Amino acid sequence: MSTVPGAAKSFTTQQDETLKKKKGSLDLYIIEKLLGYLRPYRGLVTAAIIITLAGSVFGPLRPYLTKVAIDDNILGNDLNGLIVTSMLLLGVILLEGIKQYAATWITQIIGQKAVFDIRMDVFGHLQKLPARFFDRNPIGRLITRTTNDVESLNEMLSSGVVSILGDIAQIFFIVALMFWLDWQLTLIVLGVLPLMIYTTVTFKNRVRKAFMDVRTHLARLNTFFQEHIAGMNIVQLFSREQHEFSAYATINADHRDANIRTVFYFSLYYPAIELLSAVAAGLVIWYSGVRLLKADLTIGVVISFVQYIWLFFRPLQHLSDKFNILQTALTSSDRIFRLLEEPVEQADSVDRSVEATFRESMAFRNVWFAYDDENWVLRDLSFDIRHGEKIAIVGATGSGKTTIINILSGLYPYGRGSVQIDGVELCNIPVHKLRKLVGVVMQDVVLFSGSLRENLAFGNPGVTDEEIAEAARIVGADRFISRLPGEYSYMVRENGSGLSTGQKQLIAFVRALLYNPQVLVLDEATSSVDTETEQLIEAATAQLMEGRTSIMIAHRLSTVQKADRIIVLHKGRIRETGSHQELLARKGLYYKLYLLQHPERKQE
Repeated sequence: MSTVPGAAKSFTTQQDETLKKKKGSLDLYIIEKLLGYLRPYRGLVTAAIIITLAGSVFGPLRPYLTKVAIDDNILGNDLNGLIVTSMLLLGVILLEGIKQYAATWITQIIGQKAVFDIRMDVFGHLQKLPARFFDRNPIGRLITRTTNDVESLNEMLSSGVVSILGDIAQIFFIVALMFWLDWQLTLIVLGVLPLMIYTTVTFKNRVRKAFMDVRTHLARLNTFFQEHIAGMNIVQLFSREQHEFSAYATINADHRDANIRTVFYFSLYYPAIELLSAVAAGLVIWYSGVRLLKADLTIGVVISFVQYIWLFFRPLQHLSDKFNILQTALTSSDRIFRLLEEPVEQADSVDRSVEATFRESMAFRNVWFAYDDENWVLRDLSFDIRHGEKIAIVGATGSGKTTIINILSGLYPYGRGSVQIDGVELCNIPVHKLRKLVGVVMQDVVLFSGSLRENLAFGNPGVTDEEIAEAARIVGADRFISRLPGEYSYMVRENGSGLSTGQKQLIAFVRALLYNPQVLVLDEATSSVDTETEQLIEAATAQLMEGRTSIMIAHRLSTVQKADRIIVLHKGRIRETGSHQELLARKGLYYKLYLLQHPERKQE
């Protein structure tokens, strides 16, 4: 027996505080998760780190060699020494270029490989999430997670982590060489560091929240855009273009303003760093001038220190740039990892050795179900379906017809009660085995971009071309397929645009026939087709139902009259059960529904 889960929150707003309490620091937790994606490429990561750290000494060597060239070679009239120092300087510059090339190449490979793995994990996890999750999270928001957010990680993994280590190592070598040359000038340069650290920490805290706002508004923007592009015909039919344009402008303005806030923080931060750098340089030049006048300092040391000031603050500025990348990536990672932590469709405790077979009966016993909290859609529902039986389920909209199918196909867990197939509880059957047993033809047919053959063989990729053609002939779909350009090689556009509703419905029937389930479910499968197509489908339905247990969900009672048994639902409860003639003779709810659809029979 399963239990009704509480109303789940959207994954973009849940578990923040929980993560902080459990992991201590959300940032450290995210970094730990990211490192997990780098572990398979530890060899490349190690190579990149070694090259970057070893190469970080080349930049600080240049000012030192400049000092040697001036003080020892030029002022000492040592031409041979100057040539050697110049050759060493050229070698350092060439090695630094080689190091930059190798480190960039390796880190980009690491980033692309790690991002590939993340994208595959996100897509694979999305396929395992329950239908309830997609009810509560807009498609546009999920697209943002798998595109913009993942791309932010790519930038960090490709150019962020390793280069930060390189910048830190370079700062260490610069400070060491500066102390080696003159400790007094070095202390003057380091004197501005407390102000720089304070500025950076303040900037980090502000910009983190700003980037979170940017991602939130971007998700809203993508969601709104996706919904309105998909429903553009409705927007146009109801002349809502201007109203929706205004609504989009508001969301777009929020996204713009959030970005402007980040730009504002950076526009303050960069000048502050430049100002501190200029102050340090000014103090060094002033103090150096005083000491030069006293002959307490050489000109080579002064020139090298001016170069060191530029070199010292450049990696610090690089680190601030990396904060931009890092903050964006941490915000994106937070969202991605919360998505990956969403509970999947079925617990690992399910016994995967359980077989899904249907030889005798399936039974609903006192089943209750609610999509949200305790707003029950099904109430204390009990009925049996015997093997080989043709069952129809009818009732008004919202009576729970489709919900029964959602439960039977494992899309939603039932709240209370028991659902069994040949005595095995439904929740104990592995989902992939259950869905191999139950095939559903839905009212809204979903087709994917690709060839018509790929769409027909979607549930059974190993089927042969001959079997596809035979299934199409049985259903009657071969008539219109033969008129398509390329026939079975015809390229279906997004969601089957270019095909009529009836043609898509016939494709769904062919797909179900090729899937070959033991239990066939037709969920309003003929409600959106014309009379001629309906006749084709009714003929195909008889073939499709042959030798199978069948469940028909229908509004139009004319499509269920040949069922062995009709179950009439009303507000989630079974009101009547019987054959078509039996239910008409009772003159109950079914009889009233029948008269609503056939008012000419009232006088009979």
